[in-house]
Amino acid sequence: MSEHLPPTIDPIAAARWQQAAPAQSPWLHEEVGRRMEARLQWICRTPGTWCDWQPVRGGMQVHAALAQRYAQAQCYVVEPVPRMQTVAQEQWAKPWWSPSRWGGAKTLMEMPAAGSVDMLWANMLLHNQAQPVQMLKQWHEALAVDGFVMFSCLGPDTAKEMRALYERMGWPAAGHSFTDMHDWGDMLVQAGFAEPVMDMETITLTFASPERLLQELRELGCNLHPQRFSGLRGRAWLAQLHAAMGEHLRVDHSEGQLALSFELVYGHAFKPVPRVAVDSESSVSLDQMRSMLKQGREQGLR
Repeated sequence: MSEHLPPTIDPIAAARWQQAAPAQSPWLHEEVGRRMEARLQWICRTPGTWCDWQPVRGGMQVHAALAQRYAQAQCYVVEPVPRMQTVAQEQWAKPWWSPSRWGGAKTLMEMPAAGSVDMLWANMLLHNQAQPVQMLKQWHEALAVDGFVMFSCLGPDTAKEMRALYERMGWPAAGHSFTDMHDWGDMLVQAGFAEPVMDMETITLTFASPERLLQELRELGCNLHPQRFSGLRGRAWLAQLHAAMGEHLRVDHSEGQLALSFELVYGHAFKPVPRVAVDSESSVSLDQMRSMLKQGREQGLR
């Protein structure tokens, strides 16, 4: 695993993007969320409580699908940015007079207590985090023993066509690098998770014009590379970019549209029973032993 993870992310730029990102769910985030939600059919356990971590950007439609799937489960929504909190409150918080408030589980706009949720859901979030292991540890802390995390993010082959174009033109990097799925597996273990399962797929989106392609990229994120171009670009450079995109990103088999690849990484892991620290002399209470044996039997039936 690389000693410098995540690769090439400027922490200050990452924090600024989190504050400035549009308070809406990009189309690609919703699509990835739908694909990840379909994978829940392979999870035998139905969570009694679950947490959606930053769903305003991660996918509000997907959150609604999850809420329907787990209609009787207590839900927590974590949105650390005030603008996002406001949108989440308007979207999911039920007023006291609403009849729906008294039927089914509530949605709480707050951080869940440690060890209180059975599933933690985080869609299209980690690839913009300057300290991903710290976030993984937060998720691990929120989960109950035998709870599981489901997450997705962009992989290193994302926008490889634009990266190659920038390199060909002799410009600074088009964007920060993304972490490989095998490194995500290592980081999950480092954060205390067990049985990590990583998967990836690549989808290619086509766009009618350079303007439409760049609009999509701006909605998805921004360049967090420490060596990104530091000044403002002019109209002449933008025209040069459009021309280069038209020349190098156009594909004949798609009616001449511009194509851009996105590598999608999916991760899934469980929170195991805490290990007992073994010293020259170790003591375990009877209640602790019973709990550990009970959790072990439950994991065997998972």
